[in-house]
Order: sequence, then structure tokens, then C-alpha cells
Amino acid sequence: MTRYRCVIADDEPIAREIIEGYCKHLPQLEVVASCANALEAKAVLEKEEVDILFLDINMPVLDGIAFLKTVKEPPQVIFTTAYKEYAVNAFDLAACDYLLKPFSLERFIVAVDKAISILSRPPAVPGSAAIADIKEGDYTFVRIDSKIFKVQYDDILYAEASGNYTKIVMMQQTLLPAMTFTAVEQQLPTNRFIRVHRSFIINKAAISHIEGNRIFIGRTEIPIGSNYKETFLKELGL
Repeated sequence: MTRYRCVIADDEPIAREIIEGYCKHLPQLEVVASCANALEAKAVLEKEEVDILFLDINMPVLDGIAFLKTVKEPPQVIFTTAYKEYAVNAFDLAACDYLLKPFSLERFIVAVDKAISILSRPPAVPGSAAIADIKEGDYTFVRIDSKIFKVQYDDILYAEASGNYTKIVMMQQTLLPAMTFTAVEQQLPTNRFIRVHRSFIINKAAISHIEGNRIFIGRTEIPIGSNYKETFLKELGL
């Protein structure tokens, strides 16, 4: 079994204890350091090989986002914070996931699975067939503040309405563009994506299995709305 080396950086002792406790439920995780601030974490990253960093944002001296900007080759970063307003900045830094305190063990496992999925991928080889086969029409562009992200359709797992934003959950990261859910739906090709609930659009290729009125994409459960179920099942040929 592959072991993944983790560092926890949070100024709250109880928060560090909770994350350490969650990590103990997953035998593939090894906590190599638990740090009370970003400077302690920086020192660990300079000495140790680290795969996953659980990083609080609101910390004294140097906050998590400012700290991450100083790291040249960061590990997979899972932000842990009580402040949802930092989400856009966090995902601008290509965070793997963003956990809003208090978060459950189930949600923690989903975030860890995302990180491990990325870490488990073989490195891309320049000029490989996988890269050469990407054709126009396999992607779209999404604007977030002053940045524009190129998004491959195959990387999108699902989209979820989230207030004034739409959360686009991908294999490597989650984006929060200030777009209406309808606008996002219009950008996604109907041969790959289908709306299954008033708040969810899924990538049909990402479905693990369906159970009752729930779709499973990995460990994530997505509800099937009663108004969408018949069309959804017909789309799948069921």
C-alpha cells in the first residue's frame, strides 16, 4: 500500500487534533508534522517530502494563502477554514479541495481521495498521445476574477449551484466562477453532461453507480430530482 506523507498547519490545537484523528482512520496517510503556524510548516516542507498539506487560512504572522504563494513546488493542498469567503482565492492557487469547518469524516475522505487520485496519476509526457488527442471542442474557458482557466470537459465530475457562484468540481481542483448555474449548463455539451437535479449537472462518464434516487461519483452522492429522473434514465438507455 502506498503511503502518503501529510503535514497539518493550523493555529488551533483542537483543529489539529481533529485532522490527526481523521488521518488515523485512513491507513495510507502518515502525518509527519502538525504545525501551529505557517512558518513551522514552511520549515517542514523544506526538509521533508510531503504529499498532502492540510492548511488553515486564518493564522497569525502569515496566513495560509500568503504562505502557499511562497512555496515553489507545493504538495497537494487541502484548505481547512471556518471562512467560506476565502474559497475563490484558495482555488486560484490550484488547491485540491476546500473544507469548511466543521467538516465531517466523510467530507474529509472525499478531499483526501481527490488528492490521492492526483498523486496517483503518471506524469504527463510531452508529445504523448493523450495530449495530442485533445481537440478543439474538448474544453471550455472559465473566468474567475482576473484569471481565465482552460477546463477540459473530461476533467469535470459535476457542477453544483452555490449561491451567486457555480461550483465546478473537477478531478484536480474545484472552481467557483461567478456564473449562474444556467450559464454553466449552456457551456457544457449535452452529449456528455446532463442535469439531474435543480442544483446539479453531472458528467455521465464519471458515474460510479446509481442507487435509488442517488448518483455516486466516487464517494460523492448526488440526488436525482423527481422532475429529472425519467429523462436521466432514458438518456442512459434504461
